[in-house]
Amino acid sequence: MAQKYRIYINDNTLFITHELPAEIGKIQQIEAEGFDFRSFYKNLKNSKQKHYLLLTKNPQSVFKKIKNDLTIIKAAGGLVTNAKGEFLFIFRNKKWDLPKGKVEKGEKMKVAAVREVEEECGVKVEQRNERVCKTYHVYEIGTDLILKRTNWYHMTVKGSPKLIPQVEEGITQAAWIAPYEIKAKIKNTYPLIIDVLKSEKLL
Repeated sequence: MAQKYRIYINDNTLFITHELPAEIGKIQQIEAEGFDFRSFYKNLKNSKQKHYLLLTKNPQSVFKKIKNDLTIIKAAGGLVTNAKGEFLFIFRNKKWDLPKGKVEKGEKMKVAAVREVEEECGVKVEQRNERVCKTYHVYEIGTDLILKRTNWYHMTVKGSPKLIPQVEEGITQAAWIAPYEIKAKIKNTYPLIIDVLKSEKLL
């Protein structure tokens, strides 16, 4: 079965797949032959289109080529629930987000995910469960183009503990959000976070 890849670039999404995604409405198809990701990224600044599609018989090969041209950063995060069935959200850079952070050298993804949740929100994770999904996000640091690969895991905490946002990481608020409140929060979040929530049928 051919792989499908979704790369997030700010509010833009690039789909690399062998078939048309059913869930996307307005999408611009781009030519697979001779595709250069850096040129594509540069031209995004002048484009009003949000979603792009690269149709290819070998999505894995195209994605590998993109990956080899960028600097990879591994990150991990959590979709955390408390005893009331509420979800842990953070407010950072003027947007609602889920707790996550970079994996340290020699650290396992699942270990990093728990550590980041605990550090960013001041909670103790009781249980880390299976992986929810994997996401890819491209951004700039100076002249470097970074591809951040994030593994997301289910986690639970005991009771409904008080949250302590990690201010030094730019987190101004950490909150327990009931499932019915999530739709209001996603009006001010990232497409990547929306897809993590959709993968768990929370939207």
